[in-house]
Amino acid sequence: MTQPMKRGKLAQLAGCNPETIRYYEKIRLLHEPDRTESGHRVYSRDDQRRLKFILRSRELGFSIEGLRGLLKLVDADDYTCGEVLDVTTRHIADIKSKISDLKKLERTLLDMSSQCAGGQVPHCPIINIMSE
Repeated sequence: MTQPMKRGKLAQLAGCNPETIRYYEKIRLLHEPDRTESGHRVYSRDDQRRLKFILRSRELGFSIEGLRGLLKLVDADDYTCGEVLDVTTRHIADIKSKISDLKKLERTLLDMSSQCAGGQVPHCPIINIMSE
């Protein structure tokens, strides 16, 4: 068994800020940690693995609610690869939709900016278009 660690050490090992750990505890993505007799929070290697899972999932764009769904599967310890694939496939569809929306936004901004010559003129066509 490895030694329990305090929040600062856990944050260092996971590559995050201690406040991030506090936040994930507050919204109940991380379990309530054990405490020493003096009341200090201590974390285990399992806590470290769970935090890394949370951080990596967030890096991959999973929302807090999407992450809750994944953790619910993991915590039940009764998930199938197919269930995880379903969650991942839905997430991929959401990402594709966001990419499509961002491409539309880019085209709109490029069109607007092409109508502006820049320089020192007092009126900007970009502002005019955005005000319509």
